[in-house]
Amino acid sequence: MIVQPDNLPDDQIEVWQQAVEYFQRAYRMQLQGDLASAIHDYKASIRLFSTPEAYTFLGWVYAHLALYDEAIAACKLAIETDPEFGNPYNDIGAYLLELDRADEAIPWLEQAIVAPRYDARVFAFFNLGRAYEQLGDWRQALELYLQTALRYPDYHPAVNAAHRLQGRIN
Repeated sequence: MIVQPDNLPDDQIEVWQQAVEYFQRAYRMQLQGDLASAIHDYKASIRLFSTPEAYTFLGWVYAHLALYDEAIAACKLAIETDPEFGNPYNDIGAYLLELDRADEAIPWLEQAIVAPRYDARVFAFFNLGRAYEQLGDWRQALELYLQTALRYPDYHPAVNAAHRLQGRIN
């Protein structure tokens, strides 16, 4: 999950490895539903060696607790740590959608789509469709849902959203 930085000095390798161990434990705690322990361990990981992944996953925990302002703040720190990492851009957009702030979500989602380091671009395309749908721009939302379905045919929420929205438009 976390990629070791290039040219890491020898005296930082052990610190980085400890940070990764805290991150992995935090992730396990998050999956088990122990969110307090997950928060503690993500923060310990960040204190040792800040990574965009640890900030982003900390944001996910906050979002599970509906602490969206904290989640957004964590994602902004992830972006400061590595502006090329796409996940936090998408996550900020998704959190803003949860707060019914679709107009604010769009620039974040657009940035996620073009981020150089992002393996889950499908979510940014889909969430951008959700943003336009929230704003009442059904045609733009439908186009994005269809584009998502074409690019990622195994992502069924996009297909379902496109069918649902086509029914509303017709």
